[in-house]
Amino acid sequence: DPLGAQRESPDDLTPYRAALRRLADDPNQHVVVAVREGRVVGTLQLTVVPGLSRRGATRSIIEGVRIHADERGSGLGTQLIQWAVDESRRQDCRLVQLTSDVTREDAHRFYERLG
Repeated sequence: DPLGAQRESPDDLTPYRAALRRLADDPNQHVVVAVREGRVVGTLQLTVVPGLSRRGATRSIIEGVRIHADERGSGLGTQLIQWAVDESRRQDCRLVQLTSDVTREDAHRFYERLG
């Protein structure tokens, strides 16, 4: 996507592999990858965060949501977000937060439709 193209570089996989190792080693990190016909068509990262606020409530953060352009409108994004919310409930999170770059206006409209 245009935003990612400005800040990501698939030419050097070293930092991505290191990040994936850190995520895999942390039980509070969940990386979801949607695959259709052998190709990656969507991703999402869910982070579960223990906290002191709200009487020691656990919260979750949804980020890194990406849906391949060919898959937009297929319901995949809704499925990924619903999985993240359901998993947050399963882990007794009291609050779910979503991060999104301010320039992702289409994504913001999608999230607003989801409520």
